[in-house]
Amino acid sequence: MPAQYINPNIIMRIVRLFCWLAALNLLAACVSDKHRAEDLSAYVNPFIGTDFTGNTYPGAQVPFGMVQLSPDNGLPGWDRIAGYFWPDSTIAGFSHTHLSGTGAGDLYDISFMPVTLPYKEAKGSLGIHSKFSHADEMASAGYYQVRLTDYDILVELTATPRCGIQRYTFPEADAAVFLNLRKAMNWDATEDTHIEQVDSVTVRGYRFSDGWARGQKVYFCTRFSRPFDAMTLDTAAIMKAGKRAGTSAIARFDFKTRKGESLVVSTALSGVSMEGAMRNLMAEAPADDFDYYREVARQTWNKELGKIQVNGTDHDGMVKFYTALYHSMLAPTLYGDVDGSYYGPDRQVHRADGWNNYGTFSLWDTYRAAHPLYTLLTPERVNDMVKSLLAFYEQNGRLPVWNMWGSETDMMIGYHAVAVIADAYLKGIGDFDAEKALEACVTTANLDDYRGIGAYKQLGYVPCDLKDPYNADDWSLSKTLEYAFDDHCIARMAEKMGRQEVADEFYKRAQNYRNVFNPQTGFMQPRDSHGHFVQPFSPDDYTPHICESNGWQYLWSVQHDVEGLMELMGGKERFAQKLDSMFTYHPSADDELPIFSTGMIGQYAHGNEPSHHVIYWFNAAGQPWKAQHYAAQVMHELYLNTPAGLCGNEDCGQMSAWYVFSALGFYPADPVSGRYELGTPLYPEVVIHLPGGKTFTLKASGVSREKCYVRSVKWNGKPYDKTYITHEQLLAGGVLEFEMTAENGNLAGMNEKK
Repeated sequence: MPAQYINPNIIMRIVRLFCWLAALNLLAACVSDKHRAEDLSAYVNPFIGTDFTGNTYPGAQVPFGMVQLSPDNGLPGWDRIAGYFWPDSTIAGFSHTHLSGTGAGDLYDISFMPVTLPYKEAKGSLGIHSKFSHADEMASAGYYQVRLTDYDILVELTATPRCGIQRYTFPEADAAVFLNLRKAMNWDATEDTHIEQVDSVTVRGYRFSDGWARGQKVYFCTRFSRPFDAMTLDTAAIMKAGKRAGTSAIARFDFKTRKGESLVVSTALSGVSMEGAMRNLMAEAPADDFDYYREVARQTWNKELGKIQVNGTDHDGMVKFYTALYHSMLAPTLYGDVDGSYYGPDRQVHRADGWNNYGTFSLWDTYRAAHPLYTLLTPERVNDMVKSLLAFYEQNGRLPVWNMWGSETDMMIGYHAVAVIADAYLKGIGDFDAEKALEACVTTANLDDYRGIGAYKQLGYVPCDLKDPYNADDWSLSKTLEYAFDDHCIARMAEKMGRQEVADEFYKRAQNYRNVFNPQTGFMQPRDSHGHFVQPFSPDDYTPHICESNGWQYLWSVQHDVEGLMELMGGKERFAQKLDSMFTYHPSADDELPIFSTGMIGQYAHGNEPSHHVIYWFNAAGQPWKAQHYAAQVMHELYLNTPAGLCGNEDCGQMSAWYVFSALGFYPADPVSGRYELGTPLYPEVVIHLPGGKTFTLKASGVSREKCYVRSVKWNGKPYDKTYITHEQLLAGGVLEFEMTAENGNLAGMNEKK
């Protein structure tokens, strides 16, 4: 038979066999990991944050994976931004893309739903669905399971980096699996879809959509573990301005099932092409063995979670810590095929050569603690993330603000990719091109027609009466403070590179925060283009000039120059008094707080990121015991092992990264300083396994909710009198030992910032 007539399915099966053998070797390597004895993945509770305002999803994902395979309740709304809301009782599909704890709803791509006939279908957005009970649901890191009550179908989910693996266990029935590319929720809108049959077990296609991710393209390839009895396709025109703009499609695959029969459905994603999705499927999921992929996901999570070893705490304490560490590793997400190809913001296909491309950078949130955490635990990924940011700059003309799936969403403010790049460079991480990186930072910081940067450079602040096409709200005060911090990051990077002229320019710009401080009110205050402070002004108010915060919360957003801020306020004593007021001046009972003001202690809002470093400024005030008090209060009261256990949006890992750092006993209040402010440790002993085989051990014998104050500190057995440690100390390894006490006050050895 001529070569061109060889059955392609035979070739695919041969390739799958070789890939399968390679995957077996991968599993063996994972199982031999030195931390294999303890199953840390079992401590992860993915349901934390699925209630209240957390906006997390409970489904299956591997660390930083492209696929987030999770159930969708089927209804839109702010509570269901992650597709799933704990109080709901329906499931209307299992889709392959989700956002972890954001305040905007998008994705939910490539949605499957198994049923038995006749199935239940509701009008409106819910569609085909089933009831379910939390009693029939469970999840751990890399695994999710639920029983669909109406059909008695057990659904299990797991994942590889680019593939979602589902297993449906059916009753004896006439059954069907729906693949719904038509459905869209929240900000998402279907633009065009396609489904085609490849062979008796394989289909492929794409879903194009528009929403928060503009012009998003998701290609897929799906393989069933047995041939479907029939496939039917329902298509409809998508009309825009009276013209057909695309096609929406729903496929139905029929199966006659025996009681207890299982069907494995393996789906690979690609941002490039259907062929790319097929290659991803053959490389990562060549066989229909659900249990194998579940085990690989479990071991992959154990390897990452095992980088921090917590000893001597109760079960809830272990669950809270390892779930926080898990949540911190869900984003940024891999965005590229196995051959390195990815779809860029210039709408062209590019290839990452020798590195992995990442997207889903929630930078206004994650520059604060999540990215500094990655520099400790996964510096090789930090190098790839920086290269991803630089590639985005080359293809889009500026560094991303909040990007995903090859699209800039322009969500939130600042140019905080600068902070991530500078932090990596200052810590000596990676082999990225530093000159290109500095160019990208400086260019982005000088885009005069973008979000008031031109006025910021000219006036020294962003005026509140400037028309801004990128925001409905002007957020002018917040932009000024965020830009000043980013400018400091550029200055530090340029100075280390020997580019003193650039450093001087940006050190000067970094002082622009002073231009919005009003000595008459003692607060940062918005100004108009004529230099007038906005009147009337109350720091309690939530106004369009301040981004998701009020004047109390943004007063402290000078992470790079706390001494300068202290000077503006009139010295250390006045600074300390104002800090006290921040935590003791409570909103009145009839105040209507916005949805993002949650986790309130006085005016401190732990549910939103601008407050996250403020607790640690008590060290600068010479009152570290207050930092210890409030950090302990937040960790014990605002992080719980319940679905409502997060007091605010998870925000792609930042909420949890705060907890991880703070539970260790230190926090990067200034994320690019290379310095971590000491707080109060949560656990008796923690060992951080660092790159290169070194360990950093933290000990706090007798620590408890009551004994949360630090009497003294030892570093490698010697008395230590500073209220911070450095990144160099951490990487060198050693032992940091806290002597804990229940006594509150100005304790010996910890009474001054040194």
